[in-house]
Amino acid sequence: MSKGRLEAFSDAVIAIIITIMVLELHVPEGTDWVALRELAPTFLSYVLSFIFLGIYWNNHHHMWQVATTVNGKILWANLHLLFWLSLVPFVTGWMGEHNFARLPVALYGAVLWMAGFAYYVLTRALVTLHGPDSLIETALRNKLKERTSLVAYALGVLLAFVNTSFSLALYVFVVFIWLIPDPRIEKALTSMDANKTTK
Repeated sequence: MSKGRLEAFSDAVIAIIITIMVLELHVPEGTDWVALRELAPTFLSYVLSFIFLGIYWNNHHHMWQVATTVNGKILWANLHLLFWLSLVPFVTGWMGEHNFARLPVALYGAVLWMAGFAYYVLTRALVTLHGPDSLIETALRNKLKERTSLVAYALGVLLAFVNTSFSLALYVFVVFIWLIPDPRIEKALTSMDANKTTK
């Protein structure tokens, strides 16, 4: 099956999720700096979630550069990922409106963990379809970043009930390790282009 509709649908869903999230940024009631300062937790939550969604979109886009086809299992795996991403506006708003309280921060981490796990499931489904000698298997063979992210999210959920600052620091740590678009895929694409040139 062609991958075009899956890519277009995913792009649209992520764009809608970001739109919903930004609508949670309400105009302050006052007109001074104090009124803006009261919105700081909501705004910081939005920034963090926007970056997370941007990372997913970026890496999702890169992944489809090396995938050539899809099947029913991949379509469902992709929907599984989009489901968890669609919950990001809810947990973002709850966390921001309650000034990074324990349970909202823990639930935020739980949603991030599930999204990370869903992304991992999607990559495994793609590798299974394309085969062990495929370009996508070569590109995604090293799973250190995925595993590190899942461990950090899990620790963040647990530590939220001790000190939410630790949890937020772990979530920001994951942002930093994924901020650069997946270099594994870019290297695989460069290698493929070099092989085509030498032939």
